[in-house]
Amino acid sequence: MPSLLSDVIEMLGQTIIKVVPITLVLALVFSVLAHFWACNPGTPWWRKRELATDICYWFFVPLITRVVRIGLLVLGAGFIFNIHGADELIAFYDNGHGPLSELPLWVQGAMFLILSDFMLYWTHRMFHGRGFWKYHSIHHSSEDLDWISAARFHPVNLFLGTVAVDVILLMAGISPNVMIWVGPFTTFHSAFVHANLNWTFGPFKYVIATPVFHRWHHTSVDEGGDTNFAGTFPLWDILFGTFRMPENELPASYGTDDPEFPTQIAGQLVYPFQK
Repeated sequence: MPSLLSDVIEMLGQTIIKVVPITLVLALVFSVLAHFWACNPGTPWWRKRELATDICYWFFVPLITRVVRIGLLVLGAGFIFNIHGADELIAFYDNGHGPLSELPLWVQGAMFLILSDFMLYWTHRMFHGRGFWKYHSIHHSSEDLDWISAARFHPVNLFLGTVAVDVILLMAGISPNVMIWVGPFTTFHSAFVHANLNWTFGPFKYVIATPVFHRWHHTSVDEGGDTNFAGTFPLWDILFGTFRMPENELPASYGTDDPEFPTQIAGQLVYPFQK
């Protein structure tokens, strides 16, 4: 137990060391951009309601996803491939395995982005279903939507969504080395699509998700809350009939339809189990 506790504390320290500089850079970039190209007028992100809640998520999510991802990869290697020793696990996952690991790293990275986005599109739609919405509603609860809102996810949403998809693709053989550039891209892009920017990218709105594209997803169901499920590539929404980007129109309001939705992280974590 003491060893496990020290490992968790060490991992927490490593996570904070990585997250702090990234957070400062994102805060500076999106503060400047929103000053010139804000989508919705109002107070800047650092004065938004529930800022403390979003900051807690911003540091809590990377830690918990890292711990659970490693745990699932270890369990998967043991049950499926009968690999248990620490050295064997490192060798097994270090550069990937099987046919996929023999592809050029950039090809593996592209595959990871495309396949993960496709799977996340469908898990995202699943979480908008009746049985899972209570978990995903935490992500939609931010009424002052901005870049720092990107990390507001319930652990169940993370486990069955992001973490599960990552584990599946890494166990399939894709090298973890792709995360060297895929990881920073997904972190920046996730913050970008939640940022308070009126960018649509014109004709490229069909190629990559933009802030306005994703903001329609955070509106009420009547306005477009059941559209634009893709995280990175709007192609999935186009193919499956869930794309929404009205011309010369911007979404105005965000949040859930529950007036008593908790505003603190502790209340939000237990919220789904009270429903």
